[in-house]
Amino acid sequence: MTVVAGVGVIIVNAQGEILLGKRCGKHAPFWSIPGGHLDAGETFEQCAQREIAEETGLIIAPPSLIGISNNLQTWRAEGKHTVSVCMVTQHPGGEAQLKEPDKCSEWRWCLPEALPEPHFEASRNAIHLWLTGQCYLPTASLLPTK
Repeated sequence: MTVVAGVGVIIVNAQGEILLGKRCGKHAPFWSIPGGHLDAGETFEQCAQREIAEETGLIIAPPSLIGISNNLQTWRAEGKHTVSVCMVTQHPGGEAQLKEPDKCSEWRWCLPEALPEPHFEASRNAIHLWLTGQCYLPTASLLPTK
């Protein structure tokens, strides 16, 4: 069994809302912050900037590290074990575009305290870490999935 590393990015606008995508395809029907798999040789910042540009067309500044999420609920449900590097950046302006409509059907600004459901585990954990100022939550796999 291989453990896959990914990067998730919380993009925060001037109103304190965060950008969430409605996933389709293999991650349907979950909502999630943008992000994706880390490529060999990439820094976390490079991965974040590449994934955001690929998914939304937004060009972000290098994001800051929030923490790490060990996504065990997803492993239990799907047999795929991922570890997510959770990052945050300010919205650079402009509208998020549907650059990969096979992976995401909609982008929406939401209050981080009122997440749409169902919500992807790695995204929920990243937002929780950001809101609480924690860098790691040993019981992250026990957070509600709703």
